[in-house]
Amino acid sequence: MSIEINHVSLKLGNKVLLDNVSTAFHAGQLTIILGPNGTGKSSLLKIITQEWETQGNLRFFGRAAQDWKPAELAASLGVLPQSSSLTFAFTVTEVVELGGLALSAPQRQIAAIAQENMQKTDVAHLAQRLYPSLSGGEKQRVHLARILTQLSGSSRPPILLLDEPTSALDIGHQHKTLQLAKAQAQAGATVVAVIHDLNLAAQYADRILILNHGHIVADGTPAEVLVADTIEDVYGWPVQVIPHPTEAYPVVMS
Repeated sequence: MSIEINHVSLKLGNKVLLDNVSTAFHAGQLTIILGPNGTGKSSLLKIITQEWETQGNLRFFGRAAQDWKPAELAASLGVLPQSSSLTFAFTVTEVVELGGLALSAPQRQIAAIAQENMQKTDVAHLAQRLYPSLSGGEKQRVHLARILTQLSGSSRPPILLLDEPTSALDIGHQHKTLQLAKAQAQAGATVVAVIHDLNLAAQYADRILILNHGHIVADGTPAEVLVADTIEDVYGWPVQVIPHPTEAYPVVMS
């Protein structure tokens, strides 16, 4: 287990976002978190990144979260947020190379790693563009390249947290991004992603968690979790679930 969460609760004002949640995430696995708006998906990621304090216990690689030095943990844990407030007129290359600040490597090596990750996320052709001039989807892909650069020097299988990584992407880049996330998991990383598209989750997830009203209401493979009764109960909308005509995953139809 790379991440262990035990009896975590979170309340903001009068709203309970997470209620006594316990779960774990494993190396070599792409876990996708689903659920309605405002049900605690992004909140769970923010607890893992310790952006929000909460009741409960959190462990990374078997060690309590509070026992990690921030720089030490940053070498093995990368986070793609929903959006970034970066407004400086950096080029795309400069933004991606910021991930190299976590590496003990010469600048020439960092530049080569950054270039490789820009190729993976399909932003190499934007190398000299100024970051503020990019579209939302291009910015997401640039930051994914930056995070992959950050994690390239990890001494252990890294943790990659993705908060709605496909929200601003066209269909081709949605699939390419999740293919990349899947490849990272197959290479040994722990990958946890929050998305809204049930069919993308069905196609790429090794494991799906569904959150509702602050609780985990389903946990398992896509075939186990994405069933009509569960989806209708959680989302309040009737669906049919059929097998994909040529692949093994379920397809959700409204």
